[in-house]
Amino acid sequence: LQLVESGGGLVQPGGSLTLSCAASGSTSDYYAIGWFRQAPGKEREGILCISRNSSITNYSDSLKGRFTASRDSARNAVYLQMNSLKPEDTAVYYCALGWASFCPGPPAREEDFSRWGQGTQVTVSS
Repeated sequence: LQLVESGGGLVQPGGSLTLSCAASGSTSDYYAIGWFRQAPGKEREGILCISRNSSITNYSDSLKGRFTASRDSARNAVYLQMNSLKPEDTAVYYCALGWASFCPGPPAREEDFSRWGQGTQVTVSS
């Protein structure tokens, strides 16, 4: 089972971007998916998690309201919708597979997720 992120790129401040996380494997739809990011020189931080039934657990109070997620079971895909982007949102964004169908509660811990994508770069700049 593998995860592949896509959709990153350069976006202007105030813009929006949607990242995709495609999961291979027939059982991938069962699991919760987490989104994380890592900015240059900083530790990886949790953004949110979406459960099998699309319930969202937010891991960052500062991003709540600007970032949200959805999933398309038919496509085995999960999306991270990012709005009102700021230069400080520049980072490599990762999706990760949970160990179960429900999301682990906050705070986000990397060990609560079993597999990781390779990441996709998002740069917010004018």
